[in-house]
Amino acid sequence: MQKQQRHTLRVLLLLLMITPCLALAQKKELSQARSYIKSGKDYDKVEKLMTDLLKDSANRDNKRIYLLWFEAVRAQYLQANERIYLKQKQDTAVFFDLCRRMFTILETLDSVDMQPDSKGRVSLEYRQKHAELLNGYRPNLFGAGIYHVRKSDYKQAFDYFDKYIECDARPLFTGYHYDSTDVRMPEAAYWATYSAFKLHDPVLTLRHRRLALRDSSRRETTLQYMAEARNWLNDEELYVKTLEEGFCHYPLSPYFFPRLYDAYVQHGRLDKALELSDSALAVSDSMQLFLFAKSTTLLRMERYGESIKVSDQLIQLNDTLAEPYFNAGTAYLNIALKLNPRKDKKQLKQIYQKTRFYMERYRQLMPNEKSKWGPALYRIYLNLNMGRQFDEIDRLLK
Repeated sequence: MQKQQRHTLRVLLLLLMITPCLALAQKKELSQARSYIKSGKDYDKVEKLMTDLLKDSANRDNKRIYLLWFEAVRAQYLQANERIYLKQKQDTAVFFDLCRRMFTILETLDSVDMQPDSKGRVSLEYRQKHAELLNGYRPNLFGAGIYHVRKSDYKQAFDYFDKYIECDARPLFTGYHYDSTDVRMPEAAYWATYSAFKLHDPVLTLRHRRLALRDSSRRETTLQYMAEARNWLNDEELYVKTLEEGFCHYPLSPYFFPRLYDAYVQHGRLDKALELSDSALAVSDSMQLFLFAKSTTLLRMERYGESIKVSDQLIQLNDTLAEPYFNAGTAYLNIALKLNPRKDKKQLKQIYQKTRFYMERYRQLMPNEKSKWGPALYRIYLNLNMGRQFDEIDRLLK
């Protein structure tokens, strides 16, 4: 027990000896930093001294370190800004990075400033002054995002837009209410969403979606990015909901209808697919895509007569489209399957004559789709006793 107490005492004595040394070293580096700043140069050295000090956790609550670090970065920023103004050589990306670092430094300092004293009191010494200062620089974060989008550097672009938006949530900017006072917030959210989409990052794509949807001029595209992100995440339910929302607002968009239709069909929801087609046709009753979707859905639902009627309507609009001929021909063939070959000979012959027209026309338009028209024409020619045509198809299928 006495041995352990002696060991503890030695450790305490060692710590007491080290602490003044550390304090002396810190004081020396702070003094050196002030000298650099006073000289008006070597600001990068000041920054290096301060960041090295902050590597030691014992220094992370020292406000003087952050203040000197910020002063050094701001001085570099102002120098870079002057060079740009005078049209002198200046790396634009470096200029914007200096701006971003100022925000990072003062946001961190604000978190230190928020810490209560021994009596639980919080005295915010710097918040108002620093918030006012950074508020003037904040538009440059937006400009930096646009700059990096144009450079196709989407990772940097996202980071800048994200920081621009997240100022609204930072305690440092309490009272600024950027969400309601800054009209560029929705646009920034859109570009953040766009940049994350370009990075193929579904989580970041969805981060600012609600704010991005407030940008009415880009809402359609935002919904597309949201749908793709949810598809990447294999979130089928939200993927479909996003497509439904997109179709509701933009029924004529070439994006939402076909994907929503395919989603319904893949999950066997033919009633929803038909309802979707009817909703689309209510907006544009001559849109060929919508008519074809309805024709196909009715065919899948075994409502053959209705499918033929819609296919004929589509053919009247555009007689060079191949698939409506195939749909109508297939519908007639399926009707024939339900008839009795002995009792309904006359009706069967009429049906096969009708379906022959559609399938031969489909073959003309799609000569390479032998797997589709070949078996159909084989059956048609067989039932119509068309020997020469039957022999040709028979050879083709062998």
